[in-house]
Amino acid sequence: MNDVKKYSAEALGTFVLTFMGCGAAMFLGAGVGGGHLAVALAFGLSIVAMAYAIGSVSGCHINPAVSLGALLDGRLSVKDFIFYVVSQVIGAIAGGALLFGLVEMGAPDYTGAMATNGVGNIGIGGAFIVEIVLTAIFILVILAVTANEKMGAVAGVVIALTLTFVHIVGIPLTGTSVNPARSIGPAIFAGGDALREVWVFIAAPLIGAVLAVVLYKCLIKTKK
Repeated sequence: MNDVKKYSAEALGTFVLTFMGCGAAMFLGAGVGGGHLAVALAFGLSIVAMAYAIGSVSGCHINPAVSLGALLDGRLSVKDFIFYVVSQVIGAIAGGALLFGLVEMGAPDYTGAMATNGVGNIGIGGAFIVEIVLTAIFILVILAVTANEKMGAVAGVVIALTLTFVHIVGIPLTGTSVNPARSIGPAIFAGGDALREVWVFIAAPLIGAVLAVVLYKCLIKTKK
């Protein structure tokens, strides 16, 4: 039963992140006025809300890259990693489905593509570099603050602020993924280039997570 709760919590958390974050981009427009910052904050605030809602249940990964980092650092079993990722993708698809349904009912989509990620003007190589670097920063912070017991009370806020600032940089370049599940969910409903390019936003964040673990173990983690 505890396992079911953990996996359900991951699905719920990823649903909220996808619906609120991508919804902000779609309905506000990231390039309109303060929309860019509002979208970044929507993703960050989603993390704050879910960290304190489901953190005690599943750890609030709500991101396959985060789960991969936890797996490689010995904090997550292989079994839990697999079920976490499946649950996260299911949650993101549910979030994408609800957004798609709202658009079909007449809600605006100022992104024109369900707030999906894309390689844009920087191409596949540039998108890879951006997503690897942004994900590595994000996961490195997560590994560091969650390993420090003194940071327990504010860890969710620190992680959320980090996600916000990587979005501030990444939105104009790739739309910011740093989360394969968040990319998969909307891409399924957008189709076209978004679906053809989604592999970039699956592979690059996972590589970024591996890089983050290497940096964490070499520079920050201390042996007990």
